[in-house]
Formats: sequence, structure tokens, C-alpha cells
Amino acid sequence: MLVGEGPLTGLRVIDAATLAAGPLMATWMGEHGADVIKVEQPEGGDPLRQWGAQKNGVGLMWKSVGRNKKSVTLNLRHEAGRDLLRELCGRADVVVLNLRPSTLRRWGLDYPNLAAGHPGLVMVHVTGFGAGGPKSDRPGFGTLGEAMSGFAHLTGTPDGPPTLPSFMLADGVAGLTATYAVMMALYHRDVHGADGQLIDVNLIEPLARLLEQSVLTHDQLGTVPGRTGNRWDISAPRNVYLTKDGHWLAMSGSAPTIAKRALVAVGRPELTTDPRFAEAQQRLRNAAEIDAIMAGWIREHTLDEAMTVFEEADVAAAPVYDAEQLVADPQLTARNVYPRIPDGDLGSLRVQAPVPRFSATPGRVDHLGPALGEHNEEIYGGLLGLDAGRRRELRAQGVI
Repeated sequence: MLVGEGPLTGLRVIDAATLAAGPLMATWMGEHGADVIKVEQPEGGDPLRQWGAQKNGVGLMWKSVGRNKKSVTLNLRHEAGRDLLRELCGRADVVVLNLRPSTLRRWGLDYPNLAAGHPGLVMVHVTGFGAGGPKSDRPGFGTLGEAMSGFAHLTGTPDGPPTLPSFMLADGVAGLTATYAVMMALYHRDVHGADGQLIDVNLIEPLARLLEQSVLTHDQLGTVPGRTGNRWDISAPRNVYLTKDGHWLAMSGSAPTIAKRALVAVGRPELTTDPRFAEAQQRLRNAAEIDAIMAGWIREHTLDEAMTVFEEADVAAAPVYDAEQLVADPQLTARNVYPRIPDGDLGSLRVQAPVPRFSATPGRVDHLGPALGEHNEEIYGGLLGLDAGRRRELRAQGVI
């Protein structure tokens, strides 16, 4: 594939959001051909640059999330800066923002203002709680979404506290939701000849949608599901099990045929016709017993021994990987899931390749996250046509 080709080639995205959900959405579009301009405050840039693990002062997560983006600095606290953002939006298909609703209105960056004279613009507004309602203007981060969505309530052991994830789960789910929403809005615009529109995404509702079963259960049965550890009350066996050599193995019996294969694999074929285990709902009622059977067999075998048996029996089982094991897995290695990308700051960095994979227009990683303001001259001098004198003036004023 030639550089610049991709299913989204020809689209321009202004990523004027910070931290995770909005920038992730722009990253994924950039992997598939969109021209992404990352707008950052002149002092410090997106906080994601300083987020998490660093090497020699370089943020590793920024290097990945900033892939394929052009970085410009722009101080939106100045009216001149907001004017430049409006100009950029006038030349773009999509703009991503995560300012509070009141700030958008006060600065004239709400959708009616940004789309004035450019009705085809699609705007993604990512907030903690969503527009409207008493909490719409409160600051929100993924942690709050993970708490309020019901995720933390369901995660952890029955006698332990609610458990938060140690990764950007709510932001990631919101970013994925925003990405497919943008695709639908662009399809509506380009295929049906419609205008662009505003897309309102928050950090609670996308994750809550994946946890809807607890709401359905409460609505219809009047019960509130609680924490069950690594078990799940829709299938059995389903857990992580400790092996003889101190490793962990995960298993899922979600499909009845898989559950029966697992029983046969551990030497208990008679249980496949036992009324307690032969049918899915009965297995759930006897989940503790079937769990104990699996745990007892697995702790008498090493991980390699157990996986050999389960793979030969076509049982859904897998080792629990850490990062070192993940990048060494032969399946992922064969698919080149973690290519090493050259980088001026780090020499090179192993990052995850774009997903999903397209047969005709595969995603790409052209470069990792750029330096702050690295593309100011290209964007302000080239795209917007500001002459050198005007650019010097804006720099002197702290606008860019």
C-alpha cells in the first residue's frame, strides 16, 4: 500500500481533545488514512504526553496514541487561538473536543459556531457525563465511568471491594463508540447528501451498554447481581485456575459442547450425561462443583501439560499472559501484532499494529507521536496560508 492510501484517505480530523477517549478515536482514524491534526496547548501539550511510564522524559503511551498525527500548538484561551481552530475546522471533516459544555459555549466553540459556514462538519464532543442533566458540566475521567457504569461493582471477589481496572477501559470503550459513530455520521452526510452533526459521547454509557445484563436482571427479576470473582453466572466452567508449576490458566464453557469437552478432557466423561451438568442452566446451579473438578485436575498438571490436553480436546482454554508472554506468543508473532517502529526519541518502540485488519486497505503506522508543535509551520503556513510575519506575531503573543 502506498503511503497515504487507506479507506479514510481524504478525510481531515482535528484532534483538539486531551487524554484518552477522543485522542484514541483520532488515532484509529489516522491508522486508516485520515489526515489527523493534533491541537495542543503550547505549554506542556496534551497531558497524555506525561501520562504513565516514561523513558528519558518521553511518554511511552503518548508515542503510541500520537502515531500518524501532526502536532500543532494552539492556545484556546486566546480569542485568536479560537479563531484559528475555527479556520482549521472549516477545512476539516471531523473535529474532536472534550471541553466542558459551558466552556464550549463561552468560547464560541459549540457545534453551531464551528459548523457555521461549514455545515458538513462532524463534531465529536466527549465528556464525563454527557450533555444535559445536572452533572453535564462536571469534570470526568475514565475512573468515574468505570465506577458509575456498574463495572467496578461487578469486578472483584464477593468478599472484596469493588475493583477498578488498571488500564483505560472506559476511555477505550468510549473511543471505540465514537469511532463507529463518526463513520455513521460521515456515511449519512456523504451517501444521503445530509449535513454533518454533533455526536455526544460520555464515559459512562458506552461501558454501561456492555454491562446491560445486570440492569435487565434487576428490571425483570428484582435482583442486583454482585461480584463473583472470575466466575460468571452465565456459564460454567468459567474461571482462572492455578497449575502445578505456578501458572494460571483461563477456561470458558460458554458453549454447551465446549463444557462437555472439558469434562471429558479432565477424565470425567460420565458427567456429560449427569443431569447436574448435562444442561447449561443445571451446570450454573452446580457451578461450584464443576469448578472444583476443573481446579483439582489443573493443579495436578503443569501449564504445558494442561494446555496440550485442552488443545487436543478442542477446549476453550488459554494461559494468562503478562506483557512479556504476550509479545512472545507464536500466534501473535505470526500475525506481527507488535511491530517495532523507528522513532527519533527512542530509537524504536514496539507498539500494537492497527486493528481490525483489512484485506485491500490495511492500516499502517507511519510514525510515532511527534514533538509538541512539530507541524506548526506546515499547518499554519501551508494549510491556513499564514505568512511568516503573522506566525511570528502569534508566537510572540503565546497563541501558537
